[in-house]
Amino acid sequence: MEYQPKKKPKRFVAGAVCPKCSEMDRTVLYTSDDGDEVRECISCGFKQTASEQAAEDQARQLESEALATRVTPLGKAVLDEDEAPLKILGIADKAD
Repeated sequence: MEYQPKKKPKRFVAGAVCPKCSEMDRTVLYTSDDGDEVRECISCGFKQTASEQAAEDQARQLESEALATRVTPLGKAVLDEDEAPLKILGIADKAD
């Protein structure tokens, strides 16, 4: 007879929200036969392994780093069309 470790029971995750159906407190966490941790929504059937989640998080991180911003890395101001720097009158006269 071969030793088979006990399977861990499915555990509800308090406060977890399903990314597909947005139901709260309907997500369970368990370990699959392959040894991956799986989260599953008991309302809509959504399943995701920890490795799939890590791949999504990494893709989201790379995507957010690649977003263009209006701030230039050199610190130069980028002006849109018909925009000009604001000149405050009287400041330079008082400083002299």
